Amino acid sequence: MKKQVFNPYLPSYEYVPDGEPRIFNDRLYIFGSHDKFNGKEYCENDYVCWSAPLCDVSDWKYEGVIYKKEQHQGVIRDKIILYAPDVIQGKEGLFYLFYSVANSSVISVAVCDKPAGKYRYYGDIHDKKGRVVGLEKGSYFQFDPSVFIDDDGEIYLYSGFCGKKEIDAKGRFFVGAHVCTLEDDMLTVRTEPKIILSRNDCPDNAKFFEASSMRKIGDLYYFVYSARITGLHYCTSKYPDRDFIYRGRIHSSSDIGINGHTEENPAYPVGNTHGGIICINEQYYIFDHRFTNGTSFCRQGVAEPIFIEENGYIKQAEATSCGLNGRPLLGKGEYPFYIVCNLMDINNYKNSKEKEKNKTFLTQSGEDRESGEEQYVTNFHNNCIAGFKYFNFKDFKGISFKLRGRAKGKIFISNSEKGDFVGECAIDINCDEWTEVYSEFSIMNGIGALFFKYVGENFIEIISFKLF
Repeated sequence: MKKQVFNPYLPSYEYVPDGEPRIFNDRLYIFGSHDKFNGKEYCENDYVCWSAPLCDVSDWKYEGVIYKKEQHQGVIRDKIILYAPDVIQGKEGLFYLFYSVANSSVISVAVCDKPAGKYRYYGDIHDKKGRVVGLEKGSYFQFDPSVFIDDDGEIYLYSGFCGKKEIDAKGRFFVGAHVCTLEDDMLTVRTEPKIILSRNDCPDNAKFFEASSMRKIGDLYYFVYSARITGLHYCTSKYPDRDFIYRGRIHSSSDIGINGHTEENPAYPVGNTHGGIICINEQYYIFDHRFTNGTSFCRQGVAEPIFIEENGYIKQAEATSCGLNGRPLLGKGEYPFYIVCNLMDINNYKNSKEKEKNKTFLTQSGEDRESGEEQYVTNFHNNCIAGFKYFNFKDFKGISFKLRGRAKGKIFISNSEKGDFVGECAIDINCDEWTEVYSEFSIMNGIGALFFKYVGENFIEIISFKLF
């Protein structure tokens, strides 16, 4: 029997955001940045890779470090932090890892003979005269590469970033998303970059920010990108390099845009976003990431199924706890609290500083590591809500929580964010060790969510819950 798959889909100690899903030889590979737990900035660790067989995407394998920061030998070597990569197989069979070093405006490439092997530095993207693209004044700023090989063999490299300014200190322009074509060597630009989505082409809350990702589905080209904190959005065209039309939002790990949630009222802490589309066993998914540890620098990959209509439209995917599972989770057994998909504090604070001080978030004990399923929610206090979607309930009898802290109050349980309470669990603890509290009540058979709201004194930490 296959294991269930949760969101986040990798182990709770792993922080791989900006995930680009790729399929090679009947395996799903995740190529992304690599955050450090308790890190002070984005992407402090080396690139790692995880993979799973298409027949069982619960069976994730750690492939190890595939490229180290110290291996980078490009023109920019002042401060080497490896940002969001993409990997594609070239025409001769080798695998090419495209990446950008922080604040460089240069796309670099590493190469390997297998998708999750040990990559070696190959070169910087350059023009036919050998000049590195993105360095010169007046050029388009290069960032977040996405590589696409069309049916006719043409190789496209997408890139772009839009800060609040339109030009950086070195005279390079933040124009939006742009594309160029490459020679078969995967390094030499064949046609000059041209804009496919300018900084002002889309609605205000959907303007291009970063995170280019290209796929072709049927006869349409899908350009996925990040719009700052409002999620992943997409445009479509009949061509890979022009005439893109904005279609909408695909996903927000904060559910901005659905279920009544906005930037001011998110279902989960907001932050940047990055991901891509992949088809697994005839089902399309959108890959993205979420924030943890109360910081922007500790992100984890999530994925959700998406459904593409005949006209190419994709309805926004809801943030769930089941993601790649393909079905609701079983309404029995023990579940880690880190699979929470909605995490909210509905208190009215005087200002943002007070709100930040009182925030509830996911964290872990100890330092950055490569083992140990110990992520938990902390500072879960009065009027905080945690949501888990979805379960298939059958003959449900009760629930227990494994928690710790010094608190007195109740956890109220409902089947929806704004639904009536179906049960409650009394909390009266004063302990530093994990302890279990239990409550009996019933839930109707069928598919539903679980939302937990704490009302009481002080705060609790919760590591898991068990359904009976």
